[in-house]
Amino acid sequence: MVKYLVGSCIFFLSVCGVLGETCEKPEITASAYVTEDATILTNVAFTTQFTLKCSNGVKDISLYAECEGKSLPAVRLSTDNKYQVSWTEDVKKVRSGDYSVKLYDEESYAALRKTMRNGENPEAVKPLAVVTLNNPGVYQGPWINSELLAVVLAVVVSYAAFSAKAKLSA
Repeated sequence: MVKYLVGSCIFFLSVCGVLGETCEKPEITASAYVTEDATILTNVAFTTQFTLKCSNGVKDISLYAECEGKSLPAVRLSTDNKYQVSWTEDVKKVRSGDYSVKLYDEESYAALRKTMRNGENPEAVKPLAVVTLNNPGVYQGPWINSELLAVVLAVVVSYAAFSAKAKLSA
């Protein structure tokens, strides 16, 4: 019985120690992808992958993200602190420019959710780090469809031909 209690206490303390660690002086190395051709799509995909390095050597922490008012999970890709955050946005709502993806650990994310629940300013909670994702813009096709351009040119050429024929007949 004593062995069981000692083992349980050691397990509990080790779990609390792991969960209680926070990343100090985080360094982020990130890459991003944004769907650029939306001629036949209804949603644009945003994806950022990043590596998190902590000065105190903390690894494998749970991260959460917030971008443009959306709460998103940060998925751990591997054991060497690689993460990914992805989401989609309606083509009509997407803007070009920089998107700030704010990253939070469990403690700061809980504080963020609490401020949002209480109707307070979420900017008061400092994120662990911020990843900037640039959207150069989404191509939605040419301004004038080729079919419309062909019809307009056919009408102009026909009008010019009939006008020239009328002048020759007169």
